[in-house]
Amino acid sequence: MLTVDFSRFPLAPGDRVLDLGCGAGRHAFECYRRGARVVALDRNGEEIREVATWFAAMKEAGEAPAGATATAMEGDALALPFPDESFDVVIISEVMEHIPDDKGVLAEMVRVLKPGGRIAITVPRYGPEKICWALSDAYHEVEGGHIRIYKADELLAKIRGAGLEPYGTHHAHALHSPYWWLKCAFGVDNDKALPVRAYHKLLVWDIMKKPLATRVTERALNPVVGKSFVAYATKPHLPRLSPEVAVK
Repeated sequence: MLTVDFSRFPLAPGDRVLDLGCGAGRHAFECYRRGARVVALDRNGEEIREVATWFAAMKEAGEAPAGATATAMEGDALALPFPDESFDVVIISEVMEHIPDDKGVLAEMVRVLKPGGRIAITVPRYGPEKICWALSDAYHEVEGGHIRIYKADELLAKIRGAGLEPYGTHHAHALHSPYWWLKCAFGVDNDKALPVRAYHKLLVWDIMKKPLATRVTERALNPVVGKSFVAYATKPHLPRLSPEVAVK
């Protein structure tokens, strides 16, 4: 289940991609399949080992084209272990709402992104997320949980403040908002409640089968109750100083 829309965020074979806070690796795997040179980074060592296992399995199965590479590594989003301007593309999906110093994370992403490079940022959408917080303290008052809810304008202002130029936004995963509302209403750790189990089966069926009816329904509902807000931006090329200016 991808949150980034690669029709709006195209990759070229050979692009060097950082999936920051990769989690289980869903976006990293897609970039690998598209021929990118991928680095999947997360602070969770257990998830990184699982992602590395899947990268190896994909290579063995021939799922990635020639020239594509994939590396999984532990790391800190506030101190990325890469030189300046290392990546053509950076993806950070459903991560920034967890990190107190979100401006610091943005600064690190901008540092490692090449001029002209592209960045995709996804966070929980304000309205659906507010409902989750209202229904359940346990949803967000946990170690490593969500510490803020972004309004779209607030996130875009932070993106611009970091020196990036936003070029597009959209919402995603409308069918997942009611699932999380049910989870919050019945208990975030209570997977046995009948409405939660029934809706989960619907989501699994939708992800596996991708029926036209639910795809059309979700596209229609995304602008209204999409669970995620997605923003795309570029890092501008800085103008070159003339020799006369440079020596002053």
